[in-house]
Amino acid sequence: MKVPMLDLAAEWAEIGAEIAAAIERVLVSGHFVLGPEGAALEKEIAALAGVPHAVACNSGTDALHLALRAAGVGPGDEVVTPAFTFIATAEAIAYVGATPVFADIDPGTYNLSAETLERALTPGTRAVIVVHLFGQCAGMPAIAELCKRRGLIVVEDCAQAIAADWDGTQAGAWGDFGCFSFYPTKNLGAYGDAGLVTTREARHDTRLRMLRHHGSRHTYLHEEIGYNSRLDELQAAVLRAKLPHLARFSAARQKHAARYRELLAGAKLQLPVAHGRGAHVYHQFTVRLANRDAARKALAAAGVASGVYYPIPLHRQPVFEKEFGGLALPAAEAAAHEVLSLPIYPQLTDEQIQHVCRSLRACL
Repeated sequence: MKVPMLDLAAEWAEIGAEIAAAIERVLVSGHFVLGPEGAALEKEIAALAGVPHAVACNSGTDALHLALRAAGVGPGDEVVTPAFTFIATAEAIAYVGATPVFADIDPGTYNLSAETLERALTPGTRAVIVVHLFGQCAGMPAIAELCKRRGLIVVEDCAQAIAADWDGTQAGAWGDFGCFSFYPTKNLGAYGDAGLVTTREARHDTRLRMLRHHGSRHTYLHEEIGYNSRLDELQAAVLRAKLPHLARFSAARQKHAARYRELLAGAKLQLPVAHGRGAHVYHQFTVRLANRDAARKALAAAGVASGVYYPIPLHRQPVFEKEFGGLALPAAEAAAHEVLSLPIYPQLTDEQIQHVCRSLRACL
């Protein structure tokens, strides 16, 4: 039996007619950039997140970059972010000329905590990028309180956590900015790159819209150097077609996670730690085991795909190691050697889940 990490063909079989109709709507309209689909998507995501403003852009990486630019972060500033995340989080810091400062993670949730954040703060810290990894919010009440006390800008990286929350407050509604990726593999995925920034401040909304559109609010009038980071109408329409299914698809992911927990109970591995203070939307179902690499090979031989997110923490990446390689971040480094993500997506069948669990137990 083959079990892929993600099956977008199965998603298309389920809701493809709705997506095709949305694409056709755009093609018939002849309006492809900064049109009604993008504007409607912004309103719908803002409502989902519970914030007044949302600005769509070209990618999740651009969302982080534009948020830092809109906040005025630049050369001479330090920005703290966890070392255990995708490189885009740190790239955005470098793009604005600021210096990344890598913090360790909570070993259970793999997220930044108030304690690990505080240890990384310096007099030069201007902002913090909090990553909600694998579909679960970081401990935002304590983090937000610490940042408020220190006068720090808070940017949430919500790329893996759309519709997750902590005690009812959605990912993207805690900080000054919430940054979303709609890359095709995300829980809400486009058919190409796409991103969005949420904010509570009208002034940030205005600046973000200028920055994504060549520093312009009015045609051929440019107030600052900006970027070409507009979300096209086709991607917006695809996302709008998928958005009504997000709650149902998130519930399916949660059901599959519960089934994994049932079938892997007592196995010689660590199951994902859920903090229980809000919805975990399981962008990934990530276990932890000492013989990770051998287990992954055995799963592949059984037809089961798996993923390692992430095998190298950011401070050990070649691009950063010369400056930051001497850092000791034991929780991030241990996680990089032990984590293994199993297939989880809404269309996964119980038969597939059973095959994954039998195959994994057989190699432990």
